[in-house]
Amino acid sequence: MLFLKRCLIRSYEVGLLFRDGEFRGLLTEGRRRYFDPLGRVRVDVVSQRDPWLVHEKLDLIVKSGALAGRAIVLDLKDHERALVWVENRFSHVLPAGQYAYWTGQKSVRVEIVDARRERFEHEELKVIVRSPQAQRVLDICTVGRDHVGVLYVDGRYVDTLAPGLYAFWKGESEARVVDVDLRETMVDVGGQEIMTADKVTLRLNAVVTYRIADARKAVSQTDDVRQALYRETQLVLRGVVGARELDVFLTDKDAVAKEIEESVRRRAGELGLEIASVGIRDVILPGEMKDLMNKVTEAKKASEANLISRREETAAMRSQANTARVLADNPVLMRLRELEVLEKIASAGKLNVVLGDKGLTDKVVNLL
Repeated sequence: MLFLKRCLIRSYEVGLLFRDGEFRGLLTEGRRRYFDPLGRVRVDVVSQRDPWLVHEKLDLIVKSGALAGRAIVLDLKDHERALVWVENRFSHVLPAGQYAYWTGQKSVRVEIVDARRERFEHEELKVIVRSPQAQRVLDICTVGRDHVGVLYVDGRYVDTLAPGLYAFWKGESEARVVDVDLRETMVDVGGQEIMTADKVTLRLNAVVTYRIADARKAVSQTDDVRQALYRETQLVLRGVVGARELDVFLTDKDAVAKEIEESVRRRAGELGLEIASVGIRDVILPGEMKDLMNKVTEAKKASEANLISRREETAAMRSQANTARVLADNPVLMRLRELEVLEKIASAGKLNVVLGDKGLTDKVVNLL
């Protein structure tokens, strides 16, 4: 017959019976026939193998009470969220709303949590945040190794987070985590043109090594702590170097660097930073000043070399004068000295002795 309708409901299925748009009950396993000449009856067959019952008229089905003992019914308030496990495996996170889960085919476990606590903490957090639906209801962040996270909720500082995984509920409040690197780092303050007290323009390159000691201060005191440290170092360089003459600065750069470090360290402490060191890496002079200083250095070195040469000559002459006085006062030493000279001459080659009168001959023979 044209008006006789049939439907098959399998063992893992349930039929949802509607008449004139109103829910009338559940149909269990079996073959069903019903006479409907006016098209007023509708049967929606749903599978319990997918535990989540999704239907446009779920509110009518729940209100009828037909799901009692056959399904878990959830009615989540605005501040509530639900964690759903199916067959002891985490499935998804539910926002506020009405839900139903069949319990006939698969085991379903539901945990309701209060989202008014901004931070979501759970022993299985790593598993939960991997769920695709978790991204819809949770803000997830990871604080890496050697970092900390400064947590603000609705613009108010709440806590400083150690390295790890964190999640915060969306909608209830605005949570923001600022990641802060605690490792030592450097700021290169390069190309600084500074005029000294004697009107000489220098170009300096300095390096500041620092680490963040107070993450909250570093985030809240300035919008960019690295840029703030750069500016402070720049100003200190100009103040310290500009108060000295060129010769004084070049003579004692270490003292200048120490003074700069002390000044920068005081300001850095207010920004939550700890200064490890401040150093002047390069000092670049103008071309004409460089040539002039090279000439000065050359003249100074030449003068020093001349002075050393004169000192050596004076020392040599003083030594010869002392030797002459000793030989004059000791004839025997004079004779030995003469013999040493003849010995050196004889060892260097053939010695020819030309003798004159007898007196000279006797003297040479006596000498030999």
